Amino acid sequence: MLHGLFITGTGTSVGKTVVAAALMHRYRSIAPVRYWKPIQTGIERDDDTAEVRRLGACNDDELLNDGIRLAGPVSPHLAAELSQTQIHIQELVGTVEKFASTSWIIEGAGGVLVPVNETELMIDLLVHLQLPVLVVSRAELGTINHTLLTLEALRARALRVAGVVMVGIRNAGNRDAIERYGNVAVLGEMPDIPNLTPEAVALWANAELDPNGSLQICFQ
Repeated sequence: MLHGLFITGTGTSVGKTVVAAALMHRYRSIAPVRYWKPIQTGIERDDDTAEVRRLGACNDDELLNDGIRLAGPVSPHLAAELSQTQIHIQELVGTVEKFASTSWIIEGAGGVLVPVNETELMIDLLVHLQLPVLVVSRAELGTINHTLLTLEALRARALRVAGVVMVGIRNAGNRDAIERYGNVAVLGEMPDIPNLTPEAVALWANAELDPNGSLQICFQ
């Protein structure tokens, strides 16, 4: 049985990678944690593993570099088709199953219903991993619908929702609506950090991310 969290988002570029780095700062003192991005597209311009290494001040043992790495800032199934590559979810699961003592912070690509091959979606990887899921959403207009749809999709597959982290200018009304209608806790509200440094991410993480420590059980 795996320990840790799976980080998904209500869409692409919502802040999952920065939240992953913040989680490294917040919880590495509790247990050995390791970050993994199973599927990365657009690798020629974005490398989320390298960004978590930088922002999370990670050493080599805190990162797993294995996985699917494809060119093109498109969905995994299309990137795989364009590169004549096949993505097999069961093979990805096998990559982490051999690390039984590791607590994982695993970041998905895009949202939960992004296709990864001809028959499977990102959420099928979540079902195989059976990790609690942390949803990263925007704080702006439109987030209520996107977040509630994501929560509904996760629960329809009996996946455990660990909480939500909102990114952007704080909006108390949106937070209250997500907590009320989504029956979920917002565990942090991360502002847009203009000078995105490891120190700035660590400062926010240690002061404001999951202040009650409800995620701690995921890493033990």
